[in-house]
Amino acid sequence: MSVELPFAPVDAIIRRNADELRVSADAAEALARRIQDHGARLAVEAAERATDDGRKTLMAADFGAEGRKVGLELPIAPVDRIARLDIDDRYRVSMDARVALAAVLEQYADDVAAAAAVLARHADRRTVVAADVEAYFELIPHFE
Repeated sequence: MSVELPFAPVDAIIRRNADELRVSADAAEALARRIQDHGARLAVEAAERATDDGRKTLMAADFGAEGRKVGLELPIAPVDRIARLDIDDRYRVSMDARVALAAVLEQYADDVAAAAAVLARHADRRTVVAADVEAYFELIPHFE
C-alpha cells in the first residue's frame, strides 16, 4: 500500500515535538503510514455514523473536530484521499470533514511524535528513528 501523505509535513510535526533531536526519514515514513491507517479507520467509522443518520456525506461532526483547523501542517488533499481509502465511492467527504480529519490526525501525530522523542532520549540517541514510532505502538497498543 502506498502512503498518500507526503513525508515533509509529517517530518515537520515530528521536529516540532522533538526539540533539539534530529529526525530520520524512516521515522517520518513510519509515522505517515500510521497516520494513514488511523485516518482510514476513522473515515470508516464516520461513514457508519453517516449511514446511521441517513446521509451520504461525511461531516466534521462525524470526526468530532468541528471548528479545529487553525495552523494545520497536514495538507488537505492527501487527507481527503486517506478518508476515501476504505469507504465506498457513494460517500462524499465535505470540506469541513476533510479539515476536521486533518486536525484529528495532526493531534494524533503530535501525540505519537512527542512520545517517540521521549523514547529516543531514553535510548540516549540524538535522532528519532522509526523504531521509536513503532515502540510507541508496542507500548500503547490501544492507540493502534
